[in-house]
Amino acid sequence: MTESWTSDRRPSLAGRLARLGFTEAAHAERLLREAERDGVVIDGRGPLGGDLLDALGGTADPDLALAGLLRLLAAADGQGAGAELREALAKEPGTRERLTAVLGVSAALGDHLARHPGHWKVLRDGRPAPAGPPRGDLLAAVGADPAAADPVASGCGPETLVALRVAYRRRLLALAGRDLIGVADVPEVAAELADLAAAALEAGLAVARAEVPGHDACRLAVIGMGKTGGRELNYVSDVDVIFVAAAGDGGDELGDAALRTATRLAAAMMRACSASTEEGALWEVDPALRPEGKAGPLVRTLASHRAYYERWAKTWEFQALLKARPVAGDADLGARYMDTIIPMVWKAAEGESFVEDVQAMRRRVEADLGRRTADSERQLKLGPGGLRDVEFAVQLLQLVHGRADETLRSPTTLDALADLSRGGYVGRDDAAALASAYRFLRRVEHLVQLHRLRRTHLVPDDADGLRRLGRALGLRTDPVGEFTALWRRHAREVRRIHEKLFYRPLLRAVARLPGEEARLTPEAARTRLEALGYADPAGALRHIEALTAGVSRRAAIQRTLLPVMLGWFADAPDPDAGLLGFRQVSDALGTTPWYLRLLRDEVTVAERMAWVLGCSRYATDLLLRAPEAVAMLGSDADLAPRPFEALRSEGLAAVRRYAEDTSSAEEAVQVVRGLRRRELFRVAVGDLLGMTDVRTVGDALTGIATVTVEAALRAAVHKIETESREPLPTRMAVVAMGRFGGHELGYGSDADVMFVHEPLPGADERAAGRAAHAVAEELRRLLALPAPDPPLEIDPDLRPEGRQGPLVRTLASYAAYYARWSEPWEAQALLRADPLIGDAGLRDRFRALIDPVRWPEGGIGDDAVRQIRRLKARMEAERLPRGVDRRLHTKLGPGGLADVEWVAQLLQLQHAHAVPALRTTRTLDALDAAVQARLLNAEDARVLEEAWCLATRIRGAIMLVRGRASDLLPTDHHRERSAVSTILGYPGTGDLLEDHRRHARRARAVVDRVFYGAE
Repeated sequence: MTESWTSDRRPSLAGRLARLGFTEAAHAERLLREAERDGVVIDGRGPLGGDLLDALGGTADPDLALAGLLRLLAAADGQGAGAELREALAKEPGTRERLTAVLGVSAALGDHLARHPGHWKVLRDGRPAPAGPPRGDLLAAVGADPAAADPVASGCGPETLVALRVAYRRRLLALAGRDLIGVADVPEVAAELADLAAAALEAGLAVARAEVPGHDACRLAVIGMGKTGGRELNYVSDVDVIFVAAAGDGGDELGDAALRTATRLAAAMMRACSASTEEGALWEVDPALRPEGKAGPLVRTLASHRAYYERWAKTWEFQALLKARPVAGDADLGARYMDTIIPMVWKAAEGESFVEDVQAMRRRVEADLGRRTADSERQLKLGPGGLRDVEFAVQLLQLVHGRADETLRSPTTLDALADLSRGGYVGRDDAAALASAYRFLRRVEHLVQLHRLRRTHLVPDDADGLRRLGRALGLRTDPVGEFTALWRRHAREVRRIHEKLFYRPLLRAVARLPGEEARLTPEAARTRLEALGYADPAGALRHIEALTAGVSRRAAIQRTLLPVMLGWFADAPDPDAGLLGFRQVSDALGTTPWYLRLLRDEVTVAERMAWVLGCSRYATDLLLRAPEAVAMLGSDADLAPRPFEALRSEGLAAVRRYAEDTSSAEEAVQVVRGLRRRELFRVAVGDLLGMTDVRTVGDALTGIATVTVEAALRAAVHKIETESREPLPTRMAVVAMGRFGGHELGYGSDADVMFVHEPLPGADERAAGRAAHAVAEELRRLLALPAPDPPLEIDPDLRPEGRQGPLVRTLASYAAYYARWSEPWEAQALLRADPLIGDAGLRDRFRALIDPVRWPEGGIGDDAVRQIRRLKARMEAERLPRGVDRRLHTKLGPGGLADVEWVAQLLQLQHAHAVPALRTTRTLDALDAAVQARLLNAEDARVLEEAWCLATRIRGAIMLVRGRASDLLPTDHHRERSAVSTILGYPGTGDLLEDHRRHARRARAVVDRVFYGAE
C-alpha cells in the first residue's frame, strides 16, 4: 500500500516527486509545504495522500496538475465545500483520475475550476457528464425556454453572456474528463464538441432575439459548415456558418425590412458567442464561407442562395458545402436549404476543370502558409502530412465518385474514408493508415488546444510542451523523442497517400468520362508531374510521350501502367531519374514480349522497379547493362543472395566451357563479369528494399568478388599455359586482405589481395616466379578491361614492402620476411588475411605460416601496443583529406569504421593466442568473442557494433545513390542527401546526421577508453 507523505518524511519528498515525474520537484515541495501551512489538508496529516500523489504523478504535467489542484482546494474551502471534494478524491478512484487528468493537461480548465470550484462534480464517479443534451442546458443558462419554437433569452447583457460561457465550459470540462482518460475516442469527442457548439449557437440566437425587436418578422436558419457541420469540431475553433432567412409568416418572400431584421439577428448571435467577457469568449463565429464571402450579404434568402450556386459558385464553394448541416434556428428552413442546395454539390465534379481547380487551391494554401509563417513544419492542420491533406483527398474522392454512389456523401471525414474504402475507391491499407494518422493528429490538436483553450494548430517547440503532449498520449519512456518520431511517421504516411490519391489521373477520367478506363493525356501528365514534385516536368513529359506514343500494344500497356507508376516514382527520392531509367529499360526491352506483360500483371515488379530506379544510380546502371534482370524483382526468394557454392559452380563452369572451346580468356572473364553484374543487382535491390542486413550484404559482396577473382585466376592460368605450351610450374593462391578478407566488402570496395606461389617439386624457381608473376598480371589485366559492370580493382599494396616489393612471393619468401622484417602494422594487417582462392594445400600452408605472426604466443608486448597507438594517431591526423569535416567521415572520422576495427584488432593481437574465438577476420565476430571472453564490456561492444553497422550502411547507401563511392556524408547536394536518408529509413537528412553523430560520439568514447587507455 502506498504511504502518504508526512512531515517526518520531508527530506525524501522532493526525490519522490522527481521519481513521479515532477520536473520542478523543489518548487512542488514548496507548494505542498505552503499548502500545509495554510491549512489545505486532505486527511489531517499532510496535504496529499499517497494515492492522490501517485495520480498526480501519472498526469501529463504533474507540476501543472498539483498547482491546479491546490488552487481548487483553496477555492472549495473558501465556499465551505472542501470536505466533499477531499472525500471524493480519497474514496473515488474515477473522480481522482478524471480530475487530475484534466488539471495535468489544461491550465485553462484549472483556472475555470478555481473560479467555479463546484464544477468539479461533473467529473464525479457515476456522474461523469451533465444530464441531458447540451441545447436545453445552454438555453436554460440564458433564461430561455428550451420547449419554445423560437426561444428568447431573459436578457442580452453581460451577465447573460457570462452565464452562457460558464455553462458551456462546465459541459466542456465534463467532456474533457472523459476524453483524457480514454473513455471517449476522437470521433466521439469531436461530435460532442460540434453538438455543444450548435447548442451555444442556439443559445446565442435566443440572446439575439432578446436584443432585436420585431425578430418574429423573419425566420433564420443557421447552417453549420466546416468541422461544425461535419460533427468533427476541435476544442477551440472558429465556428463556420451560413445564414438563410425567410418570412416570419411562413412565406418565401422576404421584404427588405425583414431581411435587415434577419441580418441584425445574425450579427447579434455572432456577438453573443464571440464577445469578450470576464469569462472570456466562446470562439469566433465565421460567416466567410457564405456566397461571395466577406463581400456578400451576411444573410440571404433561399432563392438568393440557389441563384448564386447555380450561376456563380466556384469549385471550392461546392467542396465546402460537403460539410453543410443545419445546426440552429428554424429547423424547417434549414431542411429546405439542404434539399435545395446540396444536390448541386454532386454535379460540381462535371465541370471541365473541377479536379485541377481543387488541386490548384490546395497548392495555393500550402504556398501561402509557407510565405506567412516559418512554422509550417509544426502545423498539424495545414503543414505537409497534416489534417488538411487527409481532408482534401477524402473530399475530392467524395465529389468525384459521390455523384453516382450516394453512400459516399457523409460530411464526417472518418466516416467518408471508411465508406470510400468499403466501396473500393481507396485501398484498405491506405484507408487504415489515413484513419490512424487522422485520429492521432486530431488527438494531438485537441491536447494542444486544451492547454490554454486557445485556437492553435501548432505543435509546441519547447521541451516542456512536447513532454506534456507525449505523456498525455501515454508515451513515458522518452515522451519528447517518442512523440516526435510518431508524429513525423504519421505525417510522412499521410503525405505519401495524399499524393497518391489526390493527384491520381483516374480522378480526371472519372470526372469527365464516367465509365471509361483511366488514360494518361499529356495535359493530365504535366499537371500531375508538377503536383508530385518532378524537378523537370518538361523533360519527364517527353519521356512519357515517347513511351505512350502510337497505337501499338506496347504503347497501350504503357498508358495503363504510367498513371500508377508516376506516383510510385514520386514516392522515391528522385522521381525524374526513376522515370528516365524506366524509359531506358523499356527502350532496351520494349520488343521483348514478357517485359510489359510482367509489369502489367505483377504489381510488385512494377512498384519495386519504380523504387529502385528512383533511389539508386548504381542499381539503375546495373539494370541498364542487364535489363533482363528486372524479372527477379517479382520474388523475394529471387532477391536473396545466392549460396556461394552455387555461384562458384556457375562461374567456374563458364571459364571451363570457354577453355574447352579454345576461346579467349577475355571472353571467359566477360561472361563471369556478366554473372557478377547480375548478382550485384540482386544484392543491391535486396538492400534497397530492406531485405538484407549489413552482415548479409558484406558476405554476399565478398562471395561475388571471390568467385570473380577465382574465375579470372583460372582464365589467366589457362592463358599463360596456352601461350607457354606447358603446365604452370607452380601452385598459386590469392590471399584476400582488408575488407575482402574480413568478408565485409562494400559496393565500392577494392579487392585487397596478396599473391603467393609455391614451385612444384623439381621446377626451376626463377621460371616458376616468372610464370606466377605473369598469371598475377594477367588476372589484374582481365579484371581491369573496360566492361559494362562496375570495376573490381585488384589492389596488392598490402603485400610485404608494399609497392616496392615483388607482386608475387613464394611461401618461403613470405616466411623469411615475416620472421625477420615484419612490423606490428603488418601483423595487424594479417588479422584480416584469408586465403580464399587457389590451390587448397597452399592456402592451408599460408594460413599456418601467418597464424603465429598475427596471433603471437603471449600476445604483443607493450612496445608494440604503443607503436600501434602512435600509428593510429598519426593516421587520424594525416590521412583525412584537407578541409574535410572529420565528423562527417564515416571511415576515418571519430567513432568511424577505423576506430571500431582498430579496437577489435588490438584485442586480437593481445589475446587471440589464448582465446580461439578471437581468431577471425570479421570485425563484429571479433567483438562478440571479446565479450564472451570478458575482454570487452557488453555495452561497449554494443556501442561499437551499432556505430560500425551505421557507418557501413551509410557508405553503402551513398554508393547506391550516387553510383560512386564516398566516405563522406553528403551535405552539399540536397537530392543525394535526401535519397541517402530515405534509403536508410530516416524521416529527414537532419535525423540521419544527428544519429550518425550520436553513434560516432559514443563509439569514440569507447575507443578512447579501450584502445588508447584513457581514464
